[in-house]
Amino acid sequence: MKRTFMFAILAGPIMAACVASAAEPKPRNLSDTELLRMDSSPFDKKAMMFKSVVLGRHKGTLVVADFPCGDVCPAATRRIIHYQVEASNCAGVGGVVVQEFVPRGPAVARKAFCKPPVLANTKR
Repeated sequence: MKRTFMFAILAGPIMAACVASAAEPKPRNLSDTELLRMDSSPFDKKAMMFKSVVLGRHKGTLVVADFPCGDVCPAATRRIIHYQVEASNCAGVGGVVVQEFVPRGPAVARKAFCKPPVLANTKR
């Protein structure tokens, strides 16, 4: 009885972890060219506002696209493609810290993002 109880306690979290990892596909590797293409391509502002999407890995670092919006949504929705790394750790992954204007209600606020070098000087 004691063994069965211990198995039940341990099996639950282990099975949950296996299901979670099986459900998440492995992010694909992205080239500089693909990142530039993604950054310059049109997107559906209404469908994407307030979302965050994993795009893949660039040189081993996870890349995400955030779609913040302010008070005039979806018209004010922006796409910010960046490494999923804090600005303070950016140099360690070969990224460049870039200050972006992020919509906040009726105004904008500056926020530091760690970007792949190929996207560091693009203006959107």
